[in-house]
Amino acid sequence: MESLFKYVTEQYEAVRASRQVLLEYCETIFETDFINENSSFGRGGSVRNLLVHIANVYEVWIAKNGLNKNISFTDYQTMKNISDIIDLFESVDIFMYEFIKSFQFAGTEQINYEKNGTSNSISRLKLFTHVITHEFHHKGQILSISRHLGYIPVDTDIIR
Repeated sequence: MESLFKYVTEQYEAVRASRQVLLEYCETIFETDFINENSSFGRGGSVRNLLVHIANVYEVWIAKNGLNKNISFTDYQTMKNISDIIDLFESVDIFMYEFIKSFQFAGTEQINYEKNGTSNSISRLKLFTHVITHEFHHKGQILSISRHLGYIPVDTDIIR
């Protein structure tokens, strides 16, 4: 389990570094553009809403299902600017590291969850993979929205 723990920790550090590049880029976006909703993109179609949606997925899958926490999901409207989003992801990091620690003790143990009224289970590694790949999917949408708004997106790939 120790090697899996080290692998997952390293992987999440790469995700965080890439996210940091995105958040620093988002600090350059005017607040009116940051909350501007574009119907061509899902989940409310604004940079802010997509960032909150990314955090919501971490909240539901990792905090609620992976750690059995009773949490309130973040509402888009409560996040007024990029500083609020940065704080939100700091809270995501706290429970992500708690979840990552669980790989030391229960790395192959299945996590039970319910989705659309159906009970199922998933491995910790698949759950971890789901949330990070989900983040990268929406990160691409955020960069596309910003391009539509006239900004020049930065490279947020893990290998830059």
